[in-house]
Amino acid sequence: MERLVAFIEIPAADFNRAVKFYESLLRIKLKTVDFGHEKMACFPDEQGVCPGSISWSSAIDFRPSGQGVLVSLLCENLEEALQYTTGHGGKVITSKTKIEAENRGYFATILDCEGNRIGLYSVN
Repeated sequence: MERLVAFIEIPAADFNRAVKFYESLLRIKLKTVDFGHEKMACFPDEQGVCPGSISWSSAIDFRPSGQGVLVSLLCENLEEALQYTTGHGGKVITSKTKIEAENRGYFATILDCEGNRIGLYSVN
């Protein structure tokens, strides 16, 4: 098995707000697709495959949550990402914390602008 995770969807109540939040937070451009009853903003391809998206749907019960599975996203500068979070409708749950295993970097957890609990990871 090349990879275990097939696809990640982060629910959004306000699609446009969530897209802007993640594009600025991660310093990336998301490709948006509108299917009418469902909208997706896809993360950049990794090895030719889209790893996930910000998703909104009027057809299914797909709501943001601060409970459940924790998805961790890689960011270039953890301090800047945490500052951005608090200034743009999110909340820091766990501040920058060193991972005790040698050379594993740092992590933090936030509530995004939609209320989803998200992990952030950085090598420095």
